[in-house]
Amino acid sequence: MNNPISSEQHLALGFAAAWNRMERRLDHSLGAIRGISLAEYRLLRALGDAPNSQASRVDLAEAVGLTPSGVTRALRPMEKLGIVSTLKSKRDARLAIAALTPAGRDLLGDASGVVDDAMQAMARRLPDDGPELAELLEFLDNIGR
Repeated sequence: MNNPISSEQHLALGFAAAWNRMERRLDHSLGAIRGISLAEYRLLRALGDAPNSQASRVDLAEAVGLTPSGVTRALRPMEKLGIVSTLKSKRDARLAIAALTPAGRDLLGDASGVVDDAMQAMARRLPDDGPELAELLEFLDNIGR
């Protein structure tokens, strides 16, 4: 029996395929130029956007869609490279705060330029800055809410 695909399924699969292509392109660009993955960039970006460039593992996990233990595993190699450091909480010794180091800030700035360049190249296929693009961005912002 052949089950036709609904437009909702087609939309979901289309988004998944588009994300997969975009993730591979960004991974390749970031890896080739700055030596980091998109997942690592997302963690750096979340830290850079946090107050004082510091955040708990729980807050980072929420920001990037990982578990706190997944964030801890992802931050370890970044800590060894000196782009992230761990600060112990003064109020709770069990709470570790991740902080962006000066080298991490520099890397984030460089990597952000790489992401901007890659996205500009991909965005050339989008409609011009008009109502279609604004509607698409609003739609994307509202997905899953």
